[in-house]
Amino acid sequence: MSTGDLLLRDLDPDGILRLTLNDGARRNPLSEAMLDALANAFEAAGRDPAVRVIVLAANGPAFSAGHDLKEMTAGRDAPDGGRAYFTKVMSLCSSVMQAIVTCPKPVIAEVQGIATAAGCQLVASCDLAVAADTARFSTPGVHIGLFCSTPMVALSRNVSNKHAMEMLLTGRMMPAARAAEMGLVNFAVAADALRAHTMAIAAEIAAKSSMTLATGKRAFYAQREMPLADAYAYASQVMVDNMLARDAQEGIAAFIDKRTPKWQDA
Repeated sequence: MSTGDLLLRDLDPDGILRLTLNDGARRNPLSEAMLDALANAFEAAGRDPAVRVIVLAANGPAFSAGHDLKEMTAGRDAPDGGRAYFTKVMSLCSSVMQAIVTCPKPVIAEVQGIATAAGCQLVASCDLAVAADTARFSTPGVHIGLFCSTPMVALSRNVSNKHAMEMLLTGRMMPAARAAEMGLVNFAVAADALRAHTMAIAAEIAAKSSMTLATGKRAFYAQREMPLADAYAYASQVMVDNMLARDAQEGIAAFIDKRTPKWQDA
């Protein structure tokens, strides 16, 4: 399968870009080729003014089963036992997860099936997530002697410590309803309503000023890592700069005039 076939791209008139993992027969593993395709797609989408929101979906019974273990096992044949190869793959995967966070466009995961290990990490890295009520989530590395250390980074930043450790230490499959309770996903909906529900949220967000969304997303992830006083100082400066932006002036004026704002995304 070519790289272009691994990840499908569809941009609708509202500026909603659907990126669809398309290696369903193999449960959409995050192979080197898939990771490369995702990295390129998020980089391109971040620069494309026509893209306002990104939906990350998948074909097949699994959203993603995580790293391609056959590919990883083959890497052990190298003289160093695979150290250099494993380092390369983990670095590539980590860069993709960070690319989702740093992408100026909001990213919504649409999860139709299981999301395990790095596949669960992929869901946790997205800004929002909607799951079918039949979807399931796990970080099952402990079952094969491999703690899910990199999925842990995204997971621990989205759910409480106790919930993260429950998943990491037991490797249990969590049903979608439980994942929603934990905060790993925003909604667990009927499978036949999954796409409609996700696209409705995407359309609602796409109608906003893309400048405002990019400003807010960047500020959210930046302040989260700061001490409280530093976070307030940073956020206050962001708010000042935002107030001076053209779309903020237009939005406030439209609110006062009781009309629909006309965004210029600036």
